[in-house]
Amino acid sequence: MTSESRSSLMHRYLDPATSMGEILFGLIMTLTFTLGAGIIIEDEGRQGARELLIAVIGCNIAWGIIDGALYMVGELFGRGRLRRLGESIRRAPTPAAGASLVAGELDELLADFTSDSDRQALYRRIADNVRGKALTPNSITKADVLGGFTSFWLVFLVSVPAGIPFLLLDDARLALRVSNAILLVLLFVVGRLWSRYTLGRPWLVGLGFLIGGAALVAVAIALGG
Repeated sequence: MTSESRSSLMHRYLDPATSMGEILFGLIMTLTFTLGAGIIIEDEGRQGARELLIAVIGCNIAWGIIDGALYMVGELFGRGRLRRLGESIRRAPTPAAGASLVAGELDELLADFTSDSDRQALYRRIADNVRGKALTPNSITKADVLGGFTSFWLVFLVSVPAGIPFLLLDDARLALRVSNAILLVLLFVVGRLWSRYTLGRPWLVGLGFLIGGAALVAVAIALGG
């Protein structure tokens, strides 16, 4: 399997920005939860670590479900907004007015890459194409459900590595610090992956994510976390 096919499989239902954002959200949620766990670990030891592990996984399951639902709502909203735009284009009194509505959507995106004459011709063709098509219903699709399901699993799965130290180490405080370290490494990896879709330098972006996460850990430790 080529790298291109693996990438397309990973992002079959979510675009790269959305999938990376879901992973980052899950990591930050888990890191934030474990940063405040020092008191529980100190007072309750191994039992506290077990409760923390259950709480972290439960929290990410809950937020994964919420994120999946919000993804589906967002997809419905996006298509609904485009349907409303399409209806406005169909009701426009003149072709120029319809093209102007298209320009309001696309001008900011295309202005730096095309000439004004090219954009206007494109907008007129888009408006003509919209007027020639019937309004389609907006309902939840299979892709929406699978995208929401993918969002859930991305948020949930990133919490699993953070829980492994609590299963393997008897020292609850050491397990907590190892868990924090794993999360910071994952932040670095996510930063590097994120940079692949931008002009950012992989090591620099990864370090930026890592430093930001390390700063959160340092503050928590300084405050007794």
